[in-house]
Formats: sequence, structure tokens, C-alpha cells
Amino acid sequence: MATKTSVRLTINHESYDVEVEPRWLLSDVIRHQLGLTGTHVGCEQGVCGACTILVDGKPERSCLMFAVQAEGLDIITVEGLSPDVKRLTPLQESFRDHHALQCGYCTSGMLLTATALLEKDPHPSETTIREALSGNVCRCTGYQFIVDAILAVANGPKEVQE
Repeated sequence: MATKTSVRLTINHESYDVEVEPRWLLSDVIRHQLGLTGTHVGCEQGVCGACTILVDGKPERSCLMFAVQAEGLDIITVEGLSPDVKRLTPLQESFRDHHALQCGYCTSGMLLTATALLEKDPHPSETTIREALSGNVCRCTGYQFIVDAILAVANGPKEVQE
């Protein structure tokens, strides 16, 4: 049995003291030890983007990072996007309103990738959005509704014409 080590993780603005084996992936610790199951694991090779989290504000693949590497970093999962679990962020509302999800498996990774993009570029072009999402695989939607949802947030609310 491998020796465990204590790690303090800061996830969604909360500190967690966890005992981990040095070989444990951050995605597994987030899901199985902390119960934050919105972070999905798909390919376990960093290709699909389902496990995307924000690390110090940048999208990262949690399946490619060991939990011990995350100590001292600021991590946000999909559960931490909204400060109130009963309210959706404008981006989450836009995903809902534009039918930008079907099975939902890729949704958390898409939301976190889009959140980081909009932080960096509040008004990205469709091409920029597609480039940002190119590392996230969705097998259901064909991406158009996801792009539409992000564009809607980037372009702001439409004014009603009288």
C-alpha cells in the first residue's frame, strides 16, 4: 500500500484537507473524495475536456494533474461557478435557453472553458469561441447551440424594439 500524504486543496473558495496517494489524479479526488461530481471523467487522457476545471482562472484538465500538484492553487469546478447553488450564472442560463446541452456529459467542461474565455475576452467572435472549444468534445449537440449560448452572453441582452 502506497504512503498517503496530506494536501490542502482550495476548491470553489473552500479549503479541504485530504489524504492522497501521490499517484491519485485531481479528477478522482474531486469526484470521489470531495463528492463534487460535476467534474466528469471521459477519456482520462486530456483529450475530451469533460474533466475541465479552472486552475488559477485558466482551463485545465483535472485528469492530467495529480492532486498533490494542486496544493496552493485556486480551483473552480462547475459547482463553484455560481455563489448561490439555487441560481444559475448568465452563461448557465444561456446554455439552458439555447438548448446547448443534451446528455450533459460535456457541459461542465464547456461551461468552464467558456467562462475562462469570457473572462479573457468578454466579446469573442464566433471563430474565437470555436477555437476555445476545440479541446472539448461533444457528441450530441453539433456545437452550434453551445456557440450560440456563448455568443448570446458575449453580446449581452437584446433590447426590445418598439
